[in-house]
Amino acid sequence: MDIRQLRYFIAIVEEGKISAAADRLHISQPPLSQQLKSMEEELDSQLIIRKGKRFEVTEAGKALYAYALQVTRLMEEAEMEVKSVGNGANGTLSLGINTLSLAELPGLLQRFHIQYPKVYLKIKQNESTHLCKLVRDRVVELAIIRLPLEIGDLSVIHLLEEPFYFITSDQCEPFETEVSLQDIKEFPLLLPSKEGMGLHYIILEGFSRLELKPNIIGECSDISTLLDMVSSGLGASIVPETVLKRHPEKSIRSYRLAKPDNLLAPVGLVWLKNHYLSKAAQHFVDMIRKEYC
Repeated sequence: MDIRQLRYFIAIVEEGKISAAADRLHISQPPLSQQLKSMEEELDSQLIIRKGKRFEVTEAGKALYAYALQVTRLMEEAEMEVKSVGNGANGTLSLGINTLSLAELPGLLQRFHIQYPKVYLKIKQNESTHLCKLVRDRVVELAIIRLPLEIGDLSVIHLLEEPFYFITSDQCEPFETEVSLQDIKEFPLLLPSKEGMGLHYIILEGFSRLELKPNIIGECSDISTLLDMVSSGLGASIVPETVLKRHPEKSIRSYRLAKPDNLLAPVGLVWLKNHYLSKAAQHFVDMIRKEYC
């Protein structure tokens, strides 16, 4: 039996007459009678007992009717679910984020959730380089990363270029509002991220461009621990503005890097070129474009 035959049988039972069921289904009576006979032969059971123009449903017929209702309902729900996922109302948004990707991200996700409340949010956090690998491996569809990185096979929306700040313990002698890389080259510096990664590279490249040799005493990829180390007076650091927005409670002083020494940390949303994006991911990309483009 197929779903069409089950729907035929539901109409026969509910209408009580073959002719009425045929009218409901917009087919002629003989083919419907043949379908009923075919079902009875396949199941080796009598489904209805004819009594003149009407009939009674047998126990076997009642059992089939109950299951037919369940099956057809599940089919209808499946069709609605697939269509809903197809248009982005349901489904999953798989998004990779860098530890320091975007201070505005929670607000963006909240607005997305309000618009698409049935979309399941699957957020993975990692370093930008690894996030690009996850996008290429189709583990996540989208990622918000720190640039610059090699992204030749990725599409990108540039979201913003974030300024860097020099931070020290609040016990240190304060500077003016802004500082230069020349001013801080002697300070013991703890660099965020790992050697070779985006932030680490941007900071060292800034010093190198000015032919300055910074006093690097260490690195720490965990930002909360880095800030605790700075707060304790172990060393100073240079971090993007997002860090200050996310950790306002830390006992530190912050100073924006003055022009022309100011460093900028580009942030972008990436996905794999020439590959299928789910409707949920497309809706998120569209929202990002409206916000930043």
